Amino acid sequence: MFKKYLIVFLIAMVPLIEIRGAIPYAVGFQLPLPPSILIAVLGNMVPVPFIFLFARKILEWGKDKKYIGGFFTWCLEKGEKGGRKLEEKAGRGLYWALFLFVGIPLPGTGAWTGTLAASMLNMDFKKSVIAVMAGVVLAGLIMLLASLGVFGAINLAQ
Repeated sequence: MFKKYLIVFLIAMVPLIEIRGAIPYAVGFQLPLPPSILIAVLGNMVPVPFIFLFARKILEWGKDKKYIGGFFTWCLEKGEKGGRKLEEKAGRGLYWALFLFVGIPLPGTGAWTGTLAASMLNMDFKKSVIAVMAGVVLAGLIMLLASLGVFGAINLAQ
């Protein structure tokens, strides 16, 4: 059982997969849901402070390096694009927008991208981490409901 929980934790840490893959894995392997959700949220949140504090600096350092420059530039552009998109749509409700950006489980919108965007926009660290964590919890709940077939059951009832 510990091995499966560790896999949930590690899946949640992977960029682009994050909690969107960890919760379906836990449901698919019939792990108890409360600890699985907690472990997935924790796994998804572990990289957040490091991304906020260091990713931008590392990406800017590496964008002109021979072998990694293209990937680092792509990451910077993705973070800047996400940040601009958030800023345009949110105005003064930037932290609410960050919460929804992370919380609605669509491709390319997760804790990694949201945190990088918050860093690019020089948003407050503490408020950003709280918004990202709330978004991760929302995304986890949405993925849990989807994994349990709730949305399919609603569709069948119509």
